[in-house]
Amino acid sequence: MAKKALITGILGQDGPYLAKHLLENGYKVYGLIRRYSNPTFDNLDFLKITKEVEYVQGDMADEASLYSIMKMLQPAEVYNLAAQSFVGASWEQAKITTEINALGVLFMLNAIKFFSPATKFYQASTSEMFGLGNDNGIQDEQTNFHPRSPYGVSKVYAYWMTVNFRESYNMFTANGILFNHESPIRGIQFVTRKITDGVARIKLGLAKDLRLGNLKSRRDWGFAGDYVEAMHLMLQQDKGDDYVVGTGQNHSVEEFVELAFAEVGIKDWQKYVIADPRFIRPAEVPDLKADPSKAKKILGWQPKTSFKELVSMMVKADLLRLSQK
Repeated sequence: MAKKALITGILGQDGPYLAKHLLENGYKVYGLIRRYSNPTFDNLDFLKITKEVEYVQGDMADEASLYSIMKMLQPAEVYNLAAQSFVGASWEQAKITTEINALGVLFMLNAIKFFSPATKFYQASTSEMFGLGNDNGIQDEQTNFHPRSPYGVSKVYAYWMTVNFRESYNMFTANGILFNHESPIRGIQFVTRKITDGVARIKLGLAKDLRLGNLKSRRDWGFAGDYVEAMHLMLQQDKGDDYVVGTGQNHSVEEFVELAFAEVGIKDWQKYVIADPRFIRPAEVPDLKADPSKAKKILGWQPKTSFKELVSMMVKADLLRLSQK
């Protein structure tokens, strides 16, 4: 009988890649979706798996709905990827960010504890929790948290609640502290996809410029399709634990821009890019770089996609999308 896995946030970026990976490993995959009048399955369609996933309705902010789902499914594994995940919006939407990212995790953990205690739980944590808690510019599992946004703060709460349930109730819970990971189905509001979409539009004559915020911020960028493999591996261990997942290399936004323009044959990219103060965060995180040694040693995980390959993949996908419109 196939193992059952429930993925929250199935309509986002990571959910479809994880679902594809689990389906390829023989799982029966369920996706949690909120009650929409017209849900968007574009990201699942991109990976051609929309009809292979079974969908259940619920809401991370509605504890009763999570209780009902866990009682009904009793899955072997739960991957909590649901979140208000746009850092920039978390200042204007701090309440809903907290309700989904923080309290929603508490609700899900309670649902597992009461109705399916054998279920293994994965929490999508984030490098944004580190903020200014840098150890010589490199972060690992021992680095202090110093979040610089309501998003980061909400994720710190969820991280420690995940640890607390593991220690208090002997539940199998794991935190994946994932550094920035991107793909062709990254949301258009995120800077990487904003760049690749903007570059494609300029190349095709659909736009004249690209407006961005801080070009000097440095991030450890990897491919989402690689990172979901680490999520799965965390729940295949003998006990739950917490792992940093990243490439161990970081690059500036400016480097990302330069590579994206180079992909379409534009060298003088500076004349197309406009620094716009509207996109500067109230509190910036200047430099994030992972030390994924633990994940590599214990999980046997390695990133497969280089930074240059990632940028190329995303630009080509946006060129194709826009060319087909």
